[in-house]
This record gives sequence, structure tokens and C-alpha cells, in this order.
Amino acid sequence: MLIKLAWRNLWRQKRRTLLTASALALVLFLSLITRAFQEGSYASTIKNAAKFYSGLIQLQHPDFGDSSSIDDVLPQSEDFISFARSNDSIDVILPRVESFALAAKGERSKGVMVLGVDPAAEDHYSHISDKIVAGGFISSGQPSVLVGGGLAQYLQLAVGDELVLYGAGYRGQTAAGLYSVAGILHFPLQQLDAQLVYMPLDVAQTLYSLDQQVTAWVLNTANLRTLPETVYRLQRSYGEDVAVKDWQALSPEMAQQIALDKAGGIFLIYILYGMVGFGLFATILMTTLERQREFAVMLATGMLRSKLVTLLVIESIFISIIGIIIGFMVSAPVLGYFYVNPIEITGDAAQLMRESGFEPIVPVLVEPRLLIDQILVVLAIVLLCLLYPISRLLRLPVASGLKGGMHAN
Repeated sequence: MLIKLAWRNLWRQKRRTLLTASALALVLFLSLITRAFQEGSYASTIKNAAKFYSGLIQLQHPDFGDSSSIDDVLPQSEDFISFARSNDSIDVILPRVESFALAAKGERSKGVMVLGVDPAAEDHYSHISDKIVAGGFISSGQPSVLVGGGLAQYLQLAVGDELVLYGAGYRGQTAAGLYSVAGILHFPLQQLDAQLVYMPLDVAQTLYSLDQQVTAWVLNTANLRTLPETVYRLQRSYGEDVAVKDWQALSPEMAQQIALDKAGGIFLIYILYGMVGFGLFATILMTTLERQREFAVMLATGMLRSKLVTLLVIESIFISIIGIIIGFMVSAPVLGYFYVNPIEITGDAAQLMRESGFEPIVPVLVEPRLLIDQILVVLAIVLLCLLYPISRLLRLPVASGLKGGMHAN
């Protein structure tokens, strides 16, 4: 009975009902579009940054994060990595050796970061070969390296030249070797361009006397939503002997930037929600005041105040549902269009993004959780707007209500 009565009451003031529902639909549409573009941009940034260097997850020796020492390593064995391979969420597993050395040619020298990688697997994941501006790619077993363009310029290196690397190896052994420059890379990040050296994993292990050991295993998940659960399962599998780090631990600066940007966007969305909430509150309160005689008559004929409150709540929920449906019907085709046809970035900005390994588009993330989050916020706003009118209704004197006044006791 209350549901039927609430539905009929809505259409006694059709214009007011539709305007209120439209306001809710508009704020749902704007917030959903904003969050979809935001989350799409974040997901793209995280994935591309992971492919560019750190990966989404790394398995490290517990002390390696603080020491960066070549002595803190993990085994490169199938038994060790079998836990990760058994996880269906992980689609990429790469062994890496990361350390430092002194690079020299002639009288010039400079400290560099050495990355030992599986050439074919690494190129398939991070597309290193796309950044080659001169020469060719490296291959396993060949004593050759790829160097950043800034480093090549400083050391006056050209393709085919020989580069000396000298540093500290495993357990205090000397790491020294002579390597041919197979290719020169261009990185948009000047710091990497000026100090990065790629070499085949087996060559790096020989250089640092590691003997089938690595400084990290780089893992990737196809979907960012599965990342927390994947990290948790890996931590349970490997225990305290292995540090399982996600992209936030590996790139805290980027994680902080994303968190700040997300907070700013959500703050603006909640300002919008607040503006709509005030309008909704005024509408609900006005409706309650206008119907004071109706409520008093219902109370005088024996209706419980709790049922009147329920009636008001049901009416407000109906308005919310209508607004949500309208908002979804408007948002779905817009989001679908931009998901299939993302906005393309042109000009110098597009060129810079390509050089950084990013596709020059504005991606959109389409996930049910975004819609559910916004729906929950809309319902929460409606419930907040109901608190004061409900309190007035609970204190409505029947006699005063029948005379047309709504005064609190």
C-alpha cells in the first residue's frame, strides 16, 4: 500500500519530480564521466610506467630495496618462480639483474645503471627496440649492450664501439668487462637517457658473477583490479624470505601524484554533489511542508508516524531511482563511444607521449564499480536530505497540522 501511495504521490507534482530526478541524473552523468576519464588515465599511466621500467610487481630480496646491493639476490630457478607461474592473474614473468657500474671509453667515464634482461621477453613486454635510434638489438649470449643517447653522447660512443664496465660483483668479486655497443636508445626521461645500459641477462650474470641468480623478478597482471589480491597471494606463498612489492612501493612518487590528482578530482565532484544535494533537500523539505495537512489527517485517522516516515523515504528513493536510470541511459552511450573512439592527442604533446611509450589518447575506464560508487553516493545524499524533514514529521502536532501549521513541540 505504501509503495503504491508513494508512486502516486510522485506524479501529483510531475514537474517537480522530473526536475529533481533530472538534477540527480545530471550529477550522476557528470561524476561518472569525470571518474571514467580519471581512472582510465591513471590505469594507462600505471601500465605504461610499469612496462617502461619497474613492472606492476617485483619479487626482491628483503634487503634489496634499502641496499640495492648485488649481494641481495634471488634464485633464477623454476622451483622458485613456480608459485608465481601458478597464479592465473599473472601474464608476464621476467628475470632481471639491476646494478651499478662505472662505464668508460678512452679518458671519459661515468656511473651507469646496468639492466640485465632476457632480450626477447623484455622487448615483447616493454618494447625496448622501439626506442632504438641507431644500430640494432641485443641477443642472449652476445657481449653487447644498448646505451642511452645521453650516455652515448657524453662518452662519445657510436654503434660498434667498445664500452668498458667496471664495478663490484657478487660477494666482493670484481665485475669488469668489455662490450660492443649494439644500439643507441632514446629515452624521453633525461636521467635514464644519460645513465641506462641494457645487456643480455646471461651476460650480466657473468659480469657480476651471479651464477643463475637475479636481483628481481618482474611480474605483470592483465587487470589492475586483480593486483591487490595477486600481491596478497604472493606474499602468503613466499613468506618473509621474499619482498613482494607492487607499483606503489616501487614508484612512490608516481603513486603520490596520482593520489593527489584523484583527491582533487573527487573534491570537485563532491562540490557538485553538494550543490545538487542542497537543491534536493529544499525540494524534499518543501514537499513535506506543503503536505502537512495531509500528514496530520493521516495521523488523526490512526496511521503510525513510522509509516509516514517510510512513505516519505520510499518517495525519495523512487525519485533517486528515476534519476539514476536517466543518468545511466545518458552516460552509457557517451562512455561507450569514448571507450571505442577515445579522444586523440595531437601535436607536440602526442609526439612526447609516443616517445615515452604512451599511446597519444585519452583512455576511458568502463567498470561497474564506478557506476556503483556513484549510485551509492546519490543514495547517501538522498538519505542525508531526508534526516531533517523526517525529524520535523516525527514532531508534527496533529492539531496544528490540521490547522495548516507545522510547528515543532
